[in-house]
Amino acid sequence: MEKMAWTVVTGGAGFIGRNVVAELNRRGVERVLIVDELGSDERWKNLRGLKFEDVCLRGKFREAFQADRMPTVKAVYHLGACSSTTETDANYLLDNNYQYTRELCEWCLKRGARFVYASSAATYGDGAQGYSDADPATPSLLPLNMYGMSKHLFDLWALRNGVLGRIAGLKYFNVYGPGEDHKGDMRSVVHKAHGQIRETGAVKLFKSHRPDCKDGEQVRDFVYVKDAVDVTLYCGETPKASGLFNCGTGQARSWNDLAKAVFLAMGLEPRIEYIDMPVSLRNKYQYFTQAEMGKIRAAGYAKAFTPLEEGIREYVQGHLAKD
Repeated sequence: MEKMAWTVVTGGAGFIGRNVVAELNRRGVERVLIVDELGSDERWKNLRGLKFEDVCLRGKFREAFQADRMPTVKAVYHLGACSSTTETDANYLLDNNYQYTRELCEWCLKRGARFVYASSAATYGDGAQGYSDADPATPSLLPLNMYGMSKHLFDLWALRNGVLGRIAGLKYFNVYGPGEDHKGDMRSVVHKAHGQIRETGAVKLFKSHRPDCKDGEQVRDFVYVKDAVDVTLYCGETPKASGLFNCGTGQARSWNDLAKAVFLAMGLEPRIEYIDMPVSLRNKYQYFTQAEMGKIRAAGYAKAFTPLEEGIREYVQGHLAKD
């Protein structure tokens, strides 16, 4: 019966979702239902090479589980969401990122299916409250945009209703790697930098608009997608790994470090240009993010994370250069 049960990956044609399905396939799991909206971009290309049972539109899937017309489901990896940090339709984000997630979680709890969902490091706002994924810290967080707030609302609901001991949520930090080509302006800076270098020979980074930070020295916690996938599947397969967890590396690196690593992977000397940050972003910009990783380690996840230079070299030389 276990082998007959389905694994559902929402957002399965998206960036992290596509890589989750590929790794499930590598582990011998092929009875997969991919849920996504393919739209008119080229995310459909992410389906190539994957093994799965079916593809279902989000609305049809939502109708099916609400009406309890689903086959036996072993696990749901709920990675589908509007991930645009600049989306301004708050009603849409409230329904798509919060209400839909809550409905699906309640269905999984009722049916005994493992539920793993994507939260976001955007819930931390400007980082003034720190980057602790401990439960007592969660209610104090102040997201800077509605995307972050839509993710935070579900985290709060799960905490308030005592279900975090039965599900797992992952606060993904800055994920980069294969499968993000369709994401437009939401692509990683690694992907953008590679394209800029090919076209102009230089990388453009935002200037700092704070006196205590030099240009390009704003820092982020960059995590390679294969590591994000490994943490995600660990939570799906390990019931003791329940709760809300950061998914980063625990090491902050600068945009300058990232740009130099891309040049190095391309065999070129660095050429970085600094441009003004749009005024509309300046009050919403994070100058520092760094995941506290003690909680996931305490839940038994022991693998080392890929160093930034190594991940970028693999991504650039093994994927972007071939494209």
